[in-house]
Amino acid sequence: MSLADIRQTYQKFELLESNALADPFEQFKLWLEQALHSEVLEPTAMALATVDPDGQPSARIVLLKEANQNGFVFYTNYESRKGQALTAHPQASLLFFWPELERQVRIEGRVSLLKAEESDAYYQSRPLGSRIGAWASPQSRPMSHEALASKVDALARTLGTEPQRPPYWGGYCLQAQRFEFWQGRPSRLHDRLVYTQDADAGHAGAWRITRIAP
Repeated sequence: MSLADIRQTYQKFELLESNALADPFEQFKLWLEQALHSEVLEPTAMALATVDPDGQPSARIVLLKEANQNGFVFYTNYESRKGQALTAHPQASLLFFWPELERQVRIEGRVSLLKAEESDAYYQSRPLGSRIGAWASPQSRPMSHEALASKVDALARTLGTEPQRPPYWGGYCLQAQRFEFWQGRPSRLHDRLVYTQDADAGHAGAWRITRIAP
């Protein structure tokens, strides 16, 4: 079969202004809960897109660890490629794709570091192997599998069972400024609702909903 002949008909749900929640965080929470209770393989997986210091865009899958009115939280090595990109350009976008529900969500905003105590708390909640791995991996830099395994073994002996968080590893929070909720529909006439902060609403926290063409 030619790639050009691959087609999928989307017809499970619809997304109308009349049934969309006024608050995009609540709309996201609703869709995430539905993904969590459906047969979605990785409901918290999201593509994180950044721009490198030289202007080169790049994207990778990371896992959402917290979502609320303050923003969307993920964790990584500050010295990794994405960490360096966020230092140079602290704006990013997130993309969730839930094909089982024929939905995707795009979120754009400014990214900042979490407070040290928040990163410490999450780090201590991780399995021991993951905590040691954060120390062992010089993320995004060349390293052989054998060298990494050897470093993990050495650190497992020296760090013990309660290692502290590496100073170069922790959390980021994306503070959303724009949401787009996409619901697949027949004939590629998809529903797309965009939420942007409404400066004319007269009070903080108001969002404007705009339907855009598929």
